[in-house]
Amino acid sequence: MFRSALSRSASYARNLAVPNNCKCIAGVRFMSKHSTESDVEFDARYESFFNRKDIDGWECRKAMNDLSGMDLVPEPRIVIAALNACRRLNDIALAIRFLETVKDKCGGKAEIYPYILQEIRPTLNQLGLSTPEELGYDKPELALKSVYDL
Repeated sequence: MFRSALSRSASYARNLAVPNNCKCIAGVRFMSKHSTESDVEFDARYESFFNRKDIDGWECRKAMNDLSGMDLVPEPRIVIAALNACRRLNDIALAIRFLETVKDKCGGKAEIYPYILQEIRPTLNQLGLSTPEELGYDKPELALKSVYDL
């Protein structure tokens, strides 16, 4: 209690010591020195990141995790670049998980996910990948029938 009283009195004394005509701006901080990035620049940055020849599994997972944490649905060209990176890494499980994440990011918008599938279908065929729906991952494996359907 004594400590809080001392700190309050010290801050009060500091405020009295500063004259009223002095405009102190030492407490102002700029949140970022970076300029905002346009959508085209953002897409190009992630596409070039996934198209790197020396990308490793950790970097690929980190970029996919960053994308899944953002409030956006990745453009089909980013998804295509990520699937090609998964192929270079020979990691089919990562590709399927990324497609599941993209579907989840589409949320309740029924028109977004079919559009993305339509755009990435040639790449899926070229790489020999199946969608989570084609693999049956959209249906629970051990789900019990509803008691009302018995």
